[in-house]
Amino acid sequence: MNQLIPIGAPSAGFIPALVAASGEHARWRFLEFFTAHIRNPNTRRAYGRDVSTFLAWCAAAGARSLAEITPFHVAGYIEQLGRARAAPTAKRHLAAIRALFDWLVMGQVVPVNPAHSVRGPKYSQRFGKTPVLAAEEARLLLDAIDAGTIAGLRDRALIGLMVYSFARIGAATAMRVEDVFVQNRRLWLRLHEKGGKAHVMPCHHTLEAFLDAYLDASGLRHEPKAPLFPTIRRGSGRATGTASGGGALTRRAMSQDDAYRMVGRRAAAAGIATRIGNHTMRGTGITTYLKNGGTLEKARDMANHADTRTTQLYDRRRDEVNLDEIERILI
Repeated sequence: MNQLIPIGAPSAGFIPALVAASGEHARWRFLEFFTAHIRNPNTRRAYGRDVSTFLAWCAAAGARSLAEITPFHVAGYIEQLGRARAAPTAKRHLAAIRALFDWLVMGQVVPVNPAHSVRGPKYSQRFGKTPVLAAEEARLLLDAIDAGTIAGLRDRALIGLMVYSFARIGAATAMRVEDVFVQNRRLWLRLHEKGGKAHVMPCHHTLEAFLDAYLDASGLRHEPKAPLFPTIRRGSGRATGTASGGGALTRRAMSQDDAYRMVGRRAAAAGIATRIGNHTMRGTGITTYLKNGGTLEKARDMANHADTRTTQLYDRRRDEVNLDEIERILI
């Protein structure tokens, strides 16, 4: 049921069996959805997984083509998924299914969208779940990184970038050297955000020092098209890429998973017990900014959020208030 069937040219890739059974026009329309319509690579990967899982489920439930998928299939799948996975996951799957079938309807592959009448699970989140660090812990993490190696300078610059600019990890790892530039005698950043939008902002003075040290030692400053945060060449070792020689770097950008593993290693080495990830850095920066008198509206602009409600999910000042109240239980 879950078998993937190749179509025509090898470059066309592979598509789910249920799509292949719906004819050549359906196959190409399906591929166009993921290549021409969905431009963000993260969204493309997530929607690809979600849609493939759904179509395999429909095939197992007896559907023989896309045209045979009904609202009952969609509702049954979302209900079953909601029992096994978190509500946001089920809502994302439903969004992917709706978007795909909207595209198929416009391409006259199917007459109606079977997902339009299906309601997703209710979900409301007032506060974020991502753990954040206290300012002292963030400083400890940065200070614990060995700045005597290229890997150390790179990692400190990347973590500093996420903390001091509130950058999304996807935008950070997508940066090229030319996205760090001088303007009005200060270093500025150009972050390529969701939807192809460029977000430009000045560097915090600490981040400026981190980036300058890294670019000078690595030799990347004179390679504007190179990835700003590349991987370390296999066999060179993280410890052998010294600050006096940048030969340990490749020309392949770090992935988000690479960064996640790096953050975990650096946190463990610094003795930080909290299990943290890339998003922790963004949340830490936003929370620290707000605790020091920053406004939610400015934090929204700096984080490039469309709505302050999204920014509030990163604001963890309430955690300290709750802890103070808990300590009133004097038994």
